[in-house]
Amino acid sequence: MIKFLIDNVLNDKPYTKHDLCVILQAKDDDRQYLFKRAQEVKEKYIGKKVYFRGLIEYSNICAKNCYYCGIRRDNKLLERYTMTNDEVLEAAHFAYTNKYGSIVLQSGELSSHSYTQNITYLLHEIKKLSNGELGITLSLGEQSEETYRQWYDAGAHRYLLRIETSSKEHYEQIHPNDEQHRFENRLKTLHTLKKLNYQVGTGVMIGLPFQTYEHLAADLMFMKNFDIDMCGMGPYIEHKDTPMYNWKVDLLPLAERYDITLKMIALLRIMMKDINIASTTALQAIDPIGREKAITIGANIIMPNITPKKYRDKYFLYDNKPCADEEAEDCVRCLEMRIKFAGGEIGYNEWGDSKHFLNKKIHDSTD
Repeated sequence: MIKFLIDNVLNDKPYTKHDLCVILQAKDDDRQYLFKRAQEVKEKYIGKKVYFRGLIEYSNICAKNCYYCGIRRDNKLLERYTMTNDEVLEAAHFAYTNKYGSIVLQSGELSSHSYTQNITYLLHEIKKLSNGELGITLSLGEQSEETYRQWYDAGAHRYLLRIETSSKEHYEQIHPNDEQHRFENRLKTLHTLKKLNYQVGTGVMIGLPFQTYEHLAADLMFMKNFDIDMCGMGPYIEHKDTPMYNWKVDLLPLAERYDITLKMIALLRIMMKDINIASTTALQAIDPIGREKAITIGANIIMPNITPKKYRDKYFLYDNKPCADEEAEDCVRCLEMRIKFAGGEIGYNEWGDSKHFLNKKIHDSTD
């Protein structure tokens, strides 16, 4: 029965949210069949290449107060930092000289004029130092349309804004009830990014408090219906200095959160055959070869951390983040071996843009 449902999704035949719930609970042979089909889809539509996005964790200062996040505004136990411009540009230069192809600039959510203007300056300088060759993804939270347009014009072309859950009710359970944390604003912002021609990415956490299989199935349907270009999703790992840590005893075991995440990645690959899917660091926090396993069953993006070592233990969105004590050089050597172990090939000096996004553009131009 489950194999039949998987094939329905694979062949783009009608399926329901209930069907997805059933697939997400696949075990034993059915689970392996899901992974096998996802691997076949990836090889057919994406190929064996895995693309690097050098991750620069620019600042852990955040105006938001999300209940699950270690860098939330009210965490007074955290030492705050913002990288200097020279440090950001040095990290970008490292990515460029090591043939990464792209970087991700990530930080807590801020929207002051000085902050947004400095990001614009950095984008221009990163393009300058790389002769326009480095691709740039931003993950800097909700901003105004004017700011997004300015950043796009300065050289950013991909944007990751994780919705964390597509259910308004669930969203309100994991965020404060105030104007800064509105589900409707998150949705509106994703639509704005799409309108401005960004390659748009979103994602969810798997294993959150109050979350059901119905929520996860709805998340997959949301990403399909929104027609995203890329996805970053991973297991929820609690942080001891957050309000949601109080629900720790009610959570699924980490191993189950990890397993469902792999099934979410595999199923999304089957549903959206040519999008980019990241293999997130949180997978490695649970299983030492978690990221490699995700690559074999659907993921094609890896984000080596190139943040200076002195800041890494201050950007903890969750506890037990791996590679916090490594330098950027250590990460690249390690990941080269890991990707080869997973049967992948590194797309050096390539942006690795979403084929889904590019195919949509080709389709639109021929209409």
